[in-house]
Amino acid sequence: MVAAACVLAAGAVAGLGGCAGPLPAAPNSLGMQFVRLPAGEFRMGSDEPAESLARSYPQLPARRFGLLDDEAPVHVVRITRPFEMGRHEVTVGQWRRFLALSGHVPESVADGTGGYGYNAAYDPAGSARGDAFEGRSPRYSWRDPGFPQTEDDPVVNITWGDAMALAQWLSRTEQRRYRLPTEAEWEYACRAGSRGRYGTGDDPANLRGAANLFDADALPPWRERWPDWVPQAAPWHDGFAFTAPVGRFAPNAFGLHDMHGNVWEWTADWYGERYYAESPRDDPTGPPDGEVKVRRGGSWHSWPFYARCSYRNWNSVATRYTLVGMRLVRDVAD
Repeated sequence: MVAAACVLAAGAVAGLGGCAGPLPAAPNSLGMQFVRLPAGEFRMGSDEPAESLARSYPQLPARRFGLLDDEAPVHVVRITRPFEMGRHEVTVGQWRRFLALSGHVPESVADGTGGYGYNAAYDPAGSARGDAFEGRSPRYSWRDPGFPQTEDDPVVNITWGDAMALAQWLSRTEQRRYRLPTEAEWEYACRAGSRGRYGTGDDPANLRGAANLFDADALPPWRERWPDWVPQAAPWHDGFAFTAPVGRFAPNAFGLHDMHGNVWEWTADWYGERYYAESPRDDPTGPPDGEVKVRRGGSWHSWPFYARCSYRNWNSVATRYTLVGMRLVRDVAD
């Protein structure tokens, strides 16, 4: 039996027009807060013309607008059952408690290769990959991404397997199914009824106060090493050069914080460049296999263009990076 769905039209928010809206859910044993999202229907992806994007993001090279074929075709997706989504990204403190209780050894420690981190003395021009961050190195892990974090900042340098280990441990411990969101669930939650580029609408300026992105506060450490990035910085100060404690920025219409920016979030799905053309309407879960997993949402180091609801990025399951974290979903008990 398929649950009754809220139809999320342009500008509509689940919970209006007779549908049950998002509701707070009980926190879990690690102190994670959840919001119960209703079943619903939405239009996933983007088919916005390159010319339109170029007008809104004039500082970006035009070639970038021709690399978005995987966001199309726009297609109707129906989330047939309600689910509970983490109100925030998983924090350093929650991750620390999980490790102490479970005995899990993060992959960056277990394989001895470490993670990535910010180093003011690091010269990307002298590295083999030209990467913005130093690594992999045992110097860096979830404990130390090269910049200070509080217990309430989102944990980073977490692999897809690490995220799955947390979800599986919580499932066993609490006898409730925890998991990573599907890519469709993630975008549904990010849009929260909006059909704009962001949960805040189409204008990147509306992200001010709603997203921790690459802005005037994040720019100074990169001004010399990446001069081409100077025009890409959002023209405001959000108060954070790196990650921000979760919940510091305004929530979306579903009550979820940091769906844009702070850290990229792992999803459950394998990446398929053409998957949208064959995606089922009901509860799509991505291709059956693949080489890389999808991550969504952008980070403190992302330009606003890459924090759009429809933007898709990916990494291998072994990736641990100073920009990548997670947010969990909990199935609704029958």
